[in-house]
Amino acid sequence: MGKEFFGITSKGKEAYKYVIENQNGMKAVLSDFGATLLELYAKDKDGALTDVVLGYDDIASYERELTFFGATVGPYANRIANASFEIDGVVYTLDKNNYENNLHSGQYTMAKDMWEVKEHSKNQIVFTFKAAHIERGFPGNVEVDVTYTLTPEDALEISYYGLSDKKTTFNMTNHSYFNLDGSNAGDVLEHVLWLKASAYTPAIDEKSIPTGEIATVEGTPFDFREPKTIGRDIRADHAQIRYGTGYDHNIALDKETDGVEKVASVYAPATGIVMDVWTDCIGMQLYTGNFMDGQIGKNGYRHPQYGAVCLETQFFPDSINNPNFVRPITEANVPYVSKTIYGFTTK
Repeated sequence: MGKEFFGITSKGKEAYKYVIENQNGMKAVLSDFGATLLELYAKDKDGALTDVVLGYDDIASYERELTFFGATVGPYANRIANASFEIDGVVYTLDKNNYENNLHSGQYTMAKDMWEVKEHSKNQIVFTFKAAHIERGFPGNVEVDVTYTLTPEDALEISYYGLSDKKTTFNMTNHSYFNLDGSNAGDVLEHVLWLKASAYTPAIDEKSIPTGEIATVEGTPFDFREPKTIGRDIRADHAQIRYGTGYDHNIALDKETDGVEKVASVYAPATGIVMDVWTDCIGMQLYTGNFMDGQIGKNGYRHPQYGAVCLETQFFPDSINNPNFVRPITEANVPYVSKTIYGFTTK
C-alpha cells in the first residue's frame, strides 16, 4: 500500500504516486493528479512483468502535455461541437481548445487537476473530485469518484460514480495508451485487435465531430469483427482514415445488455499478452497514437507514430448535441455510474 512523492504542480500542489497490487504480483501505479494511471504491470508469456501503459517520468509533463496519458477524463470526454450545449433551454458555453470545439472538457478538465484520495487499500484506490456549479462550465455542484481495483483475475477494474444537484452531463473515461509489448517498445501495428462492433460514427472532417450517421463497418478499415492487425488498414486510402491519419474514431459497440460485457480484445504476439475489455458503455474511441510521433515518455523514450492503442469507453462524441445519438444526461440527485474492465491473460 505504497505512497511516494511525485512532484509539485505549477499551482504549488503536492502530487503523489500510489501503488496497488493483487495477490498474483500484478501492479498499478497511480497519481492523485488527474486520477492518472501511470504504470500498469501485467505478466507476459514468460511470466515477466511488463509495463503496458505509456506515461511520463515527471508531474510537469503530465500537467503540460496534451496526450492525456492515463488520465481520468471528465466530466465530458471527447468532443463537444462549437464548445457549447443546451439542457432545458439553458446554453452552457465551454472553452474552445480543439479548433472551435471543446475536447476532453477543455482547460478545466478533471484530467489536469488534483483529486483527493478517499480510500487506499492493497488492491484498490478511490479518488474523488468536487466542482462547483458553472465553475468549469458544466451545470451542477458535482462530486465524482473513480475507483481502480486490481482483481484476483488479473484485471484492472475502473468504476465511475458522479452526483450533481442539477441536471447535467457526465461522460467519463480513462485515456490510457496501451502497448502490450511494453511502454517503450515501438509501435503497435502488429497488435491484433478484435472489436464487437458492426458500426462506427464517421467524422465530418479532420476536426473529428461526427456527422450523426451510425455507419456500417462492412467494407471499411473499421471492420475488426474478425481479428486483424492494427497496422493492416491504418494507412488505407479511405477518407475517414485520412482525416485522422489513422484511427481516431468512435466505435458503436454491439451491446447486448445494459451491463458490463466483453467488447474488445488486443493481442501482442511478441509478448503473448492479451488484453480483453469489458464495459457497460455503448461507445469506444479507438485511437492509435496518430499524433504522438516524437512524444518523449518514460526513461526519455521517444515514441513513434502509432506507438499505442487507446480504447476509451464512453458515450459517442458530441452526443450531448447530436439528436441521432443517445444523449448523456444525468438528472439532479440521480447517480451516474459506469464501469470498464481491462483484463490480462497470455497465450
